[in-house]
Formats: sequence, C-alpha cells, structure tokens
Amino acid sequence: MANDPIKQFEIQRLFPIEVGGLDFSFTNSSLFMVATVATAAAFLIMTTSGRGLVPSRMQSVSELAYEFVAGMLRSSAGSEGMRFFPFVFSLFMFVLVANLYGMFPYFFTVTSHIIVTFALAMLVIGTVTIYGLMRHGTKFFHLFAPSGVPPVLLVIVAPIEVISFLSRPISLSVRLFANMLAGHITLKVFAGFIVSMTAAGAVGVAGSILPLLMTVAITALEFLVSFLQAYVFTVLTCMYLNDALHPSH
Repeated sequence: MANDPIKQFEIQRLFPIEVGGLDFSFTNSSLFMVATVATAAAFLIMTTSGRGLVPSRMQSVSELAYEFVAGMLRSSAGSEGMRFFPFVFSLFMFVLVANLYGMFPYFFTVTSHIIVTFALAMLVIGTVTIYGLMRHGTKFFHLFAPSGVPPVLLVIVAPIEVISFLSRPISLSVRLFANMLAGHITLKVFAGFIVSMTAAGAVGVAGSILPLLMTVAITALEFLVSFLQAYVFTVLTCMYLNDALHPSH
C-alpha cells in the first residue's frame, strides 16, 4: 500500500449486506460519509450551543463559516436566494470536511470518487430544475433563451444553452473528483519515493530530501485545495440556484 497510489481509493466492505441480490454493504466510503456528517454537525452544535454575546474562538469560526456562505449566496442569487441557505451551507460543510478528512493518513477521501461528487452535483441540478419549474412553470425555459438575443440567433443559442445546462452536473462533479484524486495520487507518489530511497542506504537518504520537501509542499497545497474546491463547488451551486430564481436573466 505504501507504494501503490491507487490503493487508497479502493472501496472495502466493512459489513457485507445483500438484499434481493443487491449489494447494500456498509463500506469504508459509507463510514467516512457518516463521519463527515457527524463531525460537521457536532462541531456546529458544540460551537454554537453557548451563543455568547462575546463569541469564543470556535464560535467565531462557526459564525465566519455562516457569513462566508451567506455572503456567497447573497452576492450570487440575491437576498431571495437565502431560502436555499440550509441546503448550500450543508453542501459546503460536507465537501469541506470530507476533503479535510482525506488529508489524514489511512483515512478515506470520499470526494475522490466520482459517484459521490456526481450525486452531489445531481442534487444541486435537481433542486434547480424542480424549484424552477414549480415556481415559474414553462417560463423556466427562458433560461435557454437569454433576453436580448435576436430571434434569428435563438436557433443557435438555445441548443448551446441546453447543452451547457446538461453538462453542469458533469463539470461540477468532475472538477471536485479530479482535483482530489490527482492531488492525493501525487502526494502518495512523492511519499513513496521517500520510502524507496531511504531503503537504498546513505546516498538514498540524502536523495530523499527533495521528495520530502515536495511532499511537505504538496501537503500544504492539498489543504488549500481542499478549501478551494469546497468554495468552488459552493459558489457554482449559488450561481445555478440563481437561474432557478431568475431564469430570464
């Protein structure tokens, strides 16, 4: 496992469960999804239970996270978009905590599997589509015919807008999955170099300094990427929700 960068992404059954020929086993991925939700919920509950007028450090962190997501949602979808705040904030916390969990040795990176990121992306697009149709009816389809476009150009613009809309869950899921997968593989490869070179004697130990420095640098970068990918996923969600609220814009 030390030298195989792909091994860390393998799904392992912890509790095999089969119902009607279907596999419902509780896996390492399931475990860390549960752990992600439990950790995020426990942190928010514990840090806001006191709700002091002068916030503690942990309460300040929770309030900063709240205002950070609320600010994104207001700037992208307006004050009307705040009705989606619980949904958007939950997505942000889940992706962020899941990404950070993946930085611990022997932990599982939930967001490195495209089936998880695609499920989150489809949840976003499904919410946009269902809410848009419920609120605006057929006017929601004005999303594919932007205002101000000459009728003669709609034959070209409308198919492009439809393809763009349908590609959103793919781009949203692949962006998160690919960044987490590539980063963890790179980190594992450089860490593997250290192990391999130190086994080659004094010369190998001296040569392992460079991969060690690269491992440290990539680890710091991956912590930054963990936050940035949660931010990007959330800000794009806010932009897509704006289409559900204002499809004619």
